[in-house]
Amino acid sequence: MTTSTPKAPPRTYSSLRAAWIPLAALCLAFFVEMVDNTLLSIALPTIGRDLGSGTTALQWVTGAYSLTFGGLLLTAGSIADRFGRRRVLLIGLAVFGSLSLCVVFVTTTGQLITLRAALGIAAAAMAPITNSLVFRLFDDKALRMRAMTVMIVVGMSGFVLGPLLGGTALAHVRWEWLLVVNAPIAVLACVGVRLGVPADHSEDLTKDALDVPGAALSVTAIGLACYSLTSGVEHGWLSVITLASIAGAVLAALAFVLHERRSAAPMLDLHLFSNGTVRGAAIAQIGTSIAMASVMFGLILHFQYAYGWSPVRAGLANLPMIVTMLFATPLTEWLGRRFGHRIACLVGAACLAGALAGMAWAVDHGYAAIAVCMVIMTVGLRTVMTICAVALVDAMPSNRTSIGAALNDTAQEVGSSVGTAVVGTLIAALVTTQLPAGTWSSDLVASFFHGERVTYALLAGVVGLIAAGGALSLTNSRSVEEHADEEAAVEETV
Repeated sequence: MTTSTPKAPPRTYSSLRAAWIPLAALCLAFFVEMVDNTLLSIALPTIGRDLGSGTTALQWVTGAYSLTFGGLLLTAGSIADRFGRRRVLLIGLAVFGSLSLCVVFVTTTGQLITLRAALGIAAAAMAPITNSLVFRLFDDKALRMRAMTVMIVVGMSGFVLGPLLGGTALAHVRWEWLLVVNAPIAVLACVGVRLGVPADHSEDLTKDALDVPGAALSVTAIGLACYSLTSGVEHGWLSVITLASIAGAVLAALAFVLHERRSAAPMLDLHLFSNGTVRGAAIAQIGTSIAMASVMFGLILHFQYAYGWSPVRAGLANLPMIVTMLFATPLTEWLGRRFGHRIACLVGAACLAGALAGMAWAVDHGYAAIAVCMVIMTVGLRTVMTICAVALVDAMPSNRTSIGAALNDTAQEVGSSVGTAVVGTLIAALVTTQLPAGTWSSDLVASFFHGERVTYALLAGVVGLIAAGGALSLTNSRSVEEHADEEAAVEETV
């Protein structure tokens, strides 16, 4: 009797339905790494009371994950393009699930921040690869774009669903379970990837050497830049440690640019940014993520502290964003087809800036006003993020898809780190560095509202300039996900 070996998954698939196992597994992996960005945000007040954390410490509970995640995405994409995308993804899933279980041993805020940073490292080995592998599942360009649309919707939905899922869970379990649940999800994703994603072939990989100095410099620059914001509040803006952090961030960024320009095998080929699509998409993604992360971090504190809402009710308050995220696809596609990428993204940038400006007024005018601003902002997020993600990855060479996806995700995570750091820093500077337990006094609530008004008004200008500036570098292509095979016929460059 002979034993039959398991049938290998096909090299490519002819439809989304035929690829449902690997597509579901990749979406699950992408969902868990994105939802982990915001899952704990709803629990920040609970964690603050449980572990005795202040505003800046809570900022780093979320910021540490975004920082290591964003700082190492390019490195992970580079490693995957060299040693195998499926292999690196499976390792990342295994480490991510295992680390999530370690939360049961956490007793201090410092330990939680360290764990979150480690989870960000593992997640960095997953995010760009899930997007890259989706491209590899299909030969047909239109199918690739449809699959990418699914991934984007899943990832963005995971980002905004985090507070709702976390708030619902907190009504029944301790906050630690919000991380423990990652383990079984990672196992399911591993099984699906093993069953449905084909093994890497040598011709799909690059032979360039790994750029370790570039990776170290990029992480150093991003880390010091974000830390300098926190240090300015804690130690003073003219203190030695703050000035040293700012100087270190600038020097590391300059060193990164010089090294990448001179390296024979750079982690990030800076010549790619001569392509307006790549440059503009990355810049615009930074702006959208600053908007999303800052609003979500600020409103979690707003709902639970200023309004005194329970975690469940605060999570449900994000429903306008979730519903808009899921149902904005037709509007996004119509804008892209009717006006082209550049104009559509400018419309999205205007929605972002307008929503943030409106939020500065709405924070002390009740939830209905806030909800309207959330809907407008989400339309902007959905439009800019979707068009820019597809345009950026599609503009990359075929053997650099992981780096393309990593660049897209890095831009988003840098924006998330900056947005969270800015809001946390401004609230700490304008309101209080130590969040009090229990019900806030009327004076503290009024001070908090003032801090939010200043913060959102400032962000409206910053985000509008960044997102619009990036949009202006895009082409007039009118391709959208479902019609990507027509792109060559309709794209115009100016």
